[in-house]
Amino acid sequence: MSRDQISQNAQAQGQEVARRRVFYIPGYDPIPPRRYRELYRKEGSAQAQISGYSLEISPKPKGTVWGAPFGWHAQTLIGSHKTSAQIDVLVWSDIVQSSMAAGIARTYVMLARTAVTYIGTGALWRLMKLRKGPVIAALYPVAMLLVQLLVALFAGHIVVSLAELFGGMIERALYPGTLWLERPLFYPVWGVALCLGAVTVYAVLRWFKHHDGRFFAYYLMHDYAFSARWQGANPPALEARMAQFAEAVAQALAQAEQGEWDEVLVVGHSSGAHLGVSVLADLARAGRIPAGAPLGFLTLGQVVPMVSFLPKAQRLRADLAFLSTTDALFWLDVTAPGDGCAFALCDPVAVTGVAPPDQRWPLVISAAFTQTLAPKTWAKLRWRFFRLHFQYLCAFDRPRDYDYFQITCGATRLATRFADRPPTPSRIRRAVNTYRDMA
Repeated sequence: MSRDQISQNAQAQGQEVARRRVFYIPGYDPIPPRRYRELYRKEGSAQAQISGYSLEISPKPKGTVWGAPFGWHAQTLIGSHKTSAQIDVLVWSDIVQSSMAAGIARTYVMLARTAVTYIGTGALWRLMKLRKGPVIAALYPVAMLLVQLLVALFAGHIVVSLAELFGGMIERALYPGTLWLERPLFYPVWGVALCLGAVTVYAVLRWFKHHDGRFFAYYLMHDYAFSARWQGANPPALEARMAQFAEAVAQALAQAEQGEWDEVLVVGHSSGAHLGVSVLADLARAGRIPAGAPLGFLTLGQVVPMVSFLPKAQRLRADLAFLSTTDALFWLDVTAPGDGCAFALCDPVAVTGVAPPDQRWPLVISAAFTQTLAPKTWAKLRWRFFRLHFQYLCAFDRPRDYDYFQITCGATRLATRFADRPPTPSRIRRAVNTYRDMA
């Protein structure tokens, strides 16, 4: 059956989407994109079982060119509606890995520079007026790295003391009755003790870094330092990659105009949310979004204020203001107060202070973890902050209108699914950012 026949049959059955193209922009994550395919497979299967539909995924066919290096194919059967989706991960994990290549000493330099940036610009205090959770998450790696340094120094002090004690015993045995400064081994003993102490300090810090999968201190420090280093501007390597992302989305929109796709959906998670804002703003400004294009934009667990509140984030602030008024897409922002790593229910345009009078987007809603997860599941995940930050991509025990898998591979467009959905009343719109200049 041809693509046109598939679309005609779907429309005859009242189905809005038969074929969807999805672009997923991850957050600051050094892990290869295969983890997202496995997460989609595992959690999608669980959600399908809970909600009573069928979902299957398969590898990206060899020889296909979808505009991104890694992706997969998904297919759902929901009622009588069969929908397929081609899902690509827009990869920037290599840039993340490069930024995380710093050694121990350089990481502590980053710590000092990041603290100076957020405290010195006043961004930290303004962010605290929005949500305490993400600010605590930002302070956590600073505190944890300092604790690790204190533990290492304490261990080094113990080793130096023991080395001095042992060396002193040897000196007194070899040179009884002499003053300690007159003993020939005094300075060698001190030198050896200090060397052993330094080695101990380094070994302890190395142990902590090697086991950062338990502590996430280095990972989070590099995350916040990535934005702080350029004070909210994008580094050249990231700007070049975002241009590639824009090209891939533009090609998909051109294909949608020819009838190949019934919806093009861009999903930005965590730091990927503000990348998606800039990518789509660039396309809209350049007139590369066809009139009436079926374009949806979904932001999940966004941390936009961590960047937009910095002094040199003029480009992002301009993109937020521009995208908030365009009629070229439908923008839904989903967060949850239970996610301590996101700026939950904070309108990223309004709180940044760049909301124009005719602002339309985003539609801000809550995933309401305490209501959409069973009490047993919530009790299990409540203190697993990093896992909860990925819950938007996972199965819900009691899903409402937010079902990630139906949104990305269901029969209804994002705009239609949430057309009558009012914003969450408790959303935060007060402008607390003082840096409002735009590129």
